[in-house]
Amino acid sequence: MHQEFLMGNEAIAMGAIAAGVNLVAGYPGTPSTEVLETIAKRRPEDTYVEWSINEKVAMEVGAGAAYAGARVMVTMKQVGLNVAADPLMSLEYIGVKGGMVVLVADDPGPISSQTEQDTRHFSRFSKLPCFDPSTVQEAYEMVQDAFEYSEKYKTPVFLRSTTIVSHGYAAIEVQDETEYKTNKSEGFIKDTKKWVIFPKLSYQAHINIEARNVKLAGEFSSYSKNMLLDKDSKVFPKKGIATGGFNYTYVTEALKELGKAPLLKVSTPHPFPEELAVKFLTGLDEVLCVEELDPVIERELIYICGKYQLPVKIYGKLTLDVKNSGENSLDSVMDNLAKFLGAVPAKKAAISEAEQDEMPELPVRPPVLCAGCPHRGAFYAVKQAMKGKKTIFCGDIGCYTMGNAMPLDMVDTCLCMGAGLGIAQGVNHIEPDTSCFAFVGDSTFFAASITGVINAVYNQANMTLIVLDNSTTAMTGHQPHPGTGRTMMGDVVNKVSIEGILKGIGLEFVETVNPLDHKASVDAVKRAAALPGVKAIIFKSPCIAIVKSGKSLSINQDKCINCRKCIREIGCPGLVIRNDRVIIDDSLCTGCGLCSQICPVEAIGGEADE
Repeated sequence: MHQEFLMGNEAIAMGAIAAGVNLVAGYPGTPSTEVLETIAKRRPEDTYVEWSINEKVAMEVGAGAAYAGARVMVTMKQVGLNVAADPLMSLEYIGVKGGMVVLVADDPGPISSQTEQDTRHFSRFSKLPCFDPSTVQEAYEMVQDAFEYSEKYKTPVFLRSTTIVSHGYAAIEVQDETEYKTNKSEGFIKDTKKWVIFPKLSYQAHINIEARNVKLAGEFSSYSKNMLLDKDSKVFPKKGIATGGFNYTYVTEALKELGKAPLLKVSTPHPFPEELAVKFLTGLDEVLCVEELDPVIERELIYICGKYQLPVKIYGKLTLDVKNSGENSLDSVMDNLAKFLGAVPAKKAAISEAEQDEMPELPVRPPVLCAGCPHRGAFYAVKQAMKGKKTIFCGDIGCYTMGNAMPLDMVDTCLCMGAGLGIAQGVNHIEPDTSCFAFVGDSTFFAASITGVINAVYNQANMTLIVLDNSTTAMTGHQPHPGTGRTMMGDVVNKVSIEGILKGIGLEFVETVNPLDHKASVDAVKRAAALPGVKAIIFKSPCIAIVKSGKSLSINQDKCINCRKCIREIGCPGLVIRNDRVIIDDSLCTGCGLCSQICPVEAIGGEADE
């Protein structure tokens, strides 16, 4: 054993490597992305890693490997689990041979997601065991436990992290390479009664699953990371606290100041450790449940109190004694516990009102497209080409969602990956006089948009598809995808052509344009919008974060009339006002030239002064 300072996601990855993982597949999504990336970087030579085109495919690739006896991890964020749900729900009935851990990173807040959905609910819905680590060290250890339970019970297993665990750092104890487990798969053995799902097989599998989960609930009651602490507390003998995940650390910190109380730590929210919970509840009058995101522990304890006729009042999110959305914090948990226990923190460090008045407000920094981002040019070109016309601009998930910000204001809808295509079609069928546009990124095109294009062609929709091709999966950290010509294993492969796919589907108008050439871009949009049917423009220019440009531009102040059109029209963060004049911040400007093309007096150009 040795010590390493690791991010939570790195710890999960190292735990999987230590457990002898043979194959890892996933789709990038914050806060889960670094798990697969770390395994790719530090994997043994015989471990296969891939960014699949979406989570559904990743789950199916993982299933095949697990059928062959490999130890498998599939990675995603919470909304990605929705995409993977179809194969996962059936996979639970089929089962696996090799251990299979499904890493899902939930996003309380949410910080970088559409939803705050709670994977613990999905665990119960899918009848799959779920492990919920509270620290970086536990995340490292639990992934190894999860593989063992998965193989013992021949089932996929969830490891549910949250943003603060995934992105937190800690110095933890990890195994040396000589201590890693080695898993040798025996290969796929044909057995149609096992691997081919039929109603009769599913009926019997359902019976077996329910019996297994009852057994697991009993086994989890003695699992070392489910804990009953301070049951004999003399400070608060009748009031208990139930918690799980990272909130356990908040609770233990708060109780250091407030005084000890009986504490139930739930690390396996499903199947719930019922026997341990009964021991915890017995003799108590009241329990406060502190958890994120939903009242999962709270509902389980209410059920157990009813089942065993325990006269205990359960408080938490359902009673609004703990906030029912967003992230908890040490301060919020301290307040919740202090109110519930009727105690005052021993080291109350409140800031006086006078001090609060003196503190400046934090600046508001909304996310924006980077200076030089080619998406800005694409949005602006479409906006100018369609000025004065009845339009709808359907957005999608990615950097380009930030095209909704002023002054661009070019994202009218955003639902989930690939949904813009369907929404544009739906609006068009109801409002045929509306020019409907759908924007997708190149990675999103492969992940979730091809079927939408086929649907549009088949059902004779009138719409324009805009593919924002910046040659990477930008928002999640510049991962490769089928159009980049390389894999996560480092192999150079043939690029899959977006233009070729679109023409193969049946689109007659497919044009590729550089979005930083404003005039050519506007002309292409006008021609596409004038045609009936499904048309596509591929705005192709590399992400500014991966292809660095030359020197920045400058403004000739003798020519500049201070009309500020450059700022009002495109909102580039490289354009700023100082001393009531527009200047270019050469620390941000990439020299993309978009602003120079819209300046009415041609005052922008050249290079910044050295």
